[in-house]
Amino acid sequence: RLSSKPFIKVYKNFKSFTQDGKRVVNSRKNLVRRSKKTTFIINDFSFRVASFTLNSQIFRDNSWFYSTSANRSGEKFCRDFCESKADIIVENMDGLREKDSSALIKINRVKRRKLR
Repeated sequence: RLSSKPFIKVYKNFKSFTQDGKRVVNSRKNLVRRSKKTTFIINDFSFRVASFTLNSQIFRDNSWFYSTSANRSGEKFCRDFCESKADIIVENMDGLREKDSSALIKINRVKRRKLR
């Protein structure tokens, strides 16, 4: 991974996001809170608010996690690469597979711009 490419912080809910000292302007709070598969960028900080459907002690104990894709940058999904590089792999019954990428939106006080 390039050192200039930051990891995405995934919060378990909007409250844990605000408790981490982050804030979103009032006009964008509902957008952030209700988005399912969207990554946001505010002041060069990328994050996602995701509800974890797996009932796991790991998710209950921590308020956020770092997230990255399970492949090399710009390449297709490779399970062998994923297993060799990850510290912890959490997967549901569907397993790991390549899916559509999440939407990427850069927001600020005045406007929002869809990057992906």
